[in-house]
Amino acid sequence: MEKSELMSWIATHLIGACLLPPLNMILLGGLGLLLLKSRPRLGRGLIALSLLVLYLLSTPYASDRAMAMFEGPYIPPSGNAGAIVVLGGGTYFRAPEYEGRNTVNRWDLERLRYAAHLYRKTGKPILVSGGHPLGNPDSEAAQMKAVLIEDFHIPVAWTEDESRNTEENAAKSFAILKRQNIRTVYLVTQAWHMPRAALLFRHAGFAVIPAPVGLATSYQTGLLSFVPSSGSLMQSEILLHELIGIAWFELKSPISNRSQEKP
Repeated sequence: MEKSELMSWIATHLIGACLLPPLNMILLGGLGLLLLKSRPRLGRGLIALSLLVLYLLSTPYASDRAMAMFEGPYIPPSGNAGAIVVLGGGTYFRAPEYEGRNTVNRWDLERLRYAAHLYRKTGKPILVSGGHPLGNPDSEAAQMKAVLIEDFHIPVAWTEDESRNTEENAAKSFAILKRQNIRTVYLVTQAWHMPRAALLFRHAGFAVIPAPVGLATSYQTGLLSFVPSSGSLMQSEILLHELIGIAWFELKSPISNRSQEKP
């Protein structure tokens, strides 16, 4: 990764961290502390608000239901797609149980398992998409291809290994499949990632048949569902990350379209 790309990556992730829990609520509470002397009522209100929101985001009751509403009901993939596109979900770096090799992470494994299932049901060829995380020499796509072939015994027709984010996943995958005259795809990714991923793939020119994995389900435990947990806070963070990503795309798309219309 070049220095400019590294600085851009750091800046993007710092801004993202400030907008997401728990840091956004810590910053809000910190602002309340600073205002306690000059604006005591406002300061106390901000501190109380930050604690309340952080509590709600950390409860299984709130996070499970919010995520389920965002993902929507599960609809089995149907229709006649020309290919199966699997999106990379990150890398398990220097995995000690695999001789220190970089390999796919748990999200990728869920996606690859379902892609293998779809391949056996439909016989459609598979494209894996994912670039080089943090400048790693082996791409996410290469890691996914290795697992599909070696562990699932499923062939991989195409490897897209240059994308750095979901928008580039879509554009670069479209460039590959357009040459094969394939416009309709089964899109495999986490259910919480699907709304944004499908939006970007449709924008790139695909007709998308969603094939989500890992849908949010809740285990009813009564009062325990109101006890905060780190897992629920992480789920709330993922949800807010996806909502911000969709909002950012919708915000910049009209700007991009207007710039393209200029003579």
